[in-house]
Amino acid sequence: MGEILQTPIENYISTLIPPRDAVLAEMEAYAAEHKVPIIGPACGSLLYFLAKTLGAKRIFEMGSAIGYSTIWWARALGDGGEVFYSDGSQANADRAAAYINRAGVAARVKMGVGYAQDILLATPGEFDIVFVDVDKHYYPECFELALPRVRKGGFLVADNILWHGLVVAPPETDDTRGILEWNRLVTTSPDLVTTIVPLRDGVTVSLKK
Repeated sequence: MGEILQTPIENYISTLIPPRDAVLAEMEAYAAEHKVPIIGPACGSLLYFLAKTLGAKRIFEMGSAIGYSTIWWARALGDGGEVFYSDGSQANADRAAAYINRAGVAARVKMGVGYAQDILLATPGEFDIVFVDVDKHYYPECFELALPRVRKGGFLVADNILWHGLVVAPPETDDTRGILEWNRLVTTSPDLVTTIVPLRDGVTVSLKK
């Protein structure tokens, strides 16, 4: 869990999150054991809240890993909604598909394997929400591709935007530089109103005007 918040605060927040069902709980345990990055339940609840608030029906995930965030999105959309999963790993996609099926939301999820950028370009139409969680050096490229695809009044959302606290130190990696550029872009774009939610490793939520 904790990346930015002090551990006692993070632990307190965790006590307020309702217990997850067997599928999500199993995914959390698998991610912890195998060091698979997932958004975790606090951020999962945030994604669910955003989708419900917007009445979202169409969401694109740029980077989905084992499908943990995908399930949170899909459950928020309800019947008739679509979540577009994307990940560069076939093994991740296979595991995600099994979890998604067990979670009962397979009919709402479109699976895609490959670069998220390519899959987004190949998928027509606008989206209520685009969620960015790919390798961090790709974040500025994802911004340029994703922003035109978010409908007016929709959300552009990104994970890990505080990057383990490295955003306040001189950048030493392309990943850190990618995060810093993303944060600059979403907070200075005239097309967006952006807030930073300091849950876990930080989330930007940007409303498209």
